Amino acid sequence: MSESLVRHEKWDEITLESVTHDISRRLFTGERMMLAHVHLKKGAIVPKHSHENEQLTWILEGALRFWIGNEGEPGYEERVVSAGEVMYIPSHVPHRAEALEDTFDVDVFSPPRQDWLDGTDSYFHDR
Repeated sequence: MSESLVRHEKWDEITLESVTHDISRRLFTGERMMLAHVHLKKGAIVPKHSHENEQLTWILEGALRFWIGNEGEPGYEERVVSAGEVMYIPSHVPHRAEALEDTFDVDVFSPPRQDWLDGTDSYFHDR
């Protein structure tokens, strides 16, 4: 009999990775999707970046201010996403964010963020 491909874990037993001094995350991945718990302290900055992955961001606690697109170009906008709200970011759309208060969000990516899995998410560290 082959091994089951189904996985089941408790969030509290998944390693909490420190990304920066004010951002941490836990990751759970499948073959074609990734789920992340992201904790941001008030004032935390997610630098401008883009990725091939589609992204859903669901704010459970707190609020994030997003800058979406490139300033001065069509489609550029600033948006606040608060607790109880969800936002979709298509592939390759540049965006950055700031935590307006201590924030806990759930991000879903498809496909999984390989840069998060292998530690090459240098946009967090090259500020």
